[in-house]
Amino acid sequence: MPRVRPRGWAISVLAVALIAFAADCARTAELQTLEIASKTGVHTFQVEMAITPEEKERGLMFRRELPDGHGMLFDFQFDQNVAFWMKNTYIPLDMFFIRGDGRILRIAENTEPLSERNIPSGGPVRAVLEVIGGTAKKLGIAAGDQVAGSIFKPH
Repeated sequence: MPRVRPRGWAISVLAVALIAFAADCARTAELQTLEIASKTGVHTFQVEMAITPEEKERGLMFRRELPDGHGMLFDFQFDQNVAFWMKNTYIPLDMFFIRGDGRILRIAENTEPLSERNIPSGGPVRAVLEVIGGTAKKLGIAAGDQVAGSIFKPH
């Protein structure tokens, strides 16, 4: 007796995988607007939200480029001490550690690609914004500047 069509099974599995991949890509394609008010003006960013544990773990790993004005915002839901690293991250990043009131607590500039060194928040923060390295210096963004976005509640 002939085997049951394994080719049909393989095509079904491939179709499901492609649909899941497309759904994931569509989800990450949704960007939110974030503004940072500094001494040099208001700077607007389009950010991907990292909310789930899987999204936070993956972050910007394996990407080879990140356009100016784009980034990823890691939302921790409430202020807490956090630390990041650059394992499997190929591009230098600026990391803005942001308190729940939207104030930037600390900035780690031009972090070293592929490094496993911990980069601590330096105190409790609600979120971390990762953008292309050199952004803080280029735009004059500093600790104490105000970030406006849907997750921040200024006092």
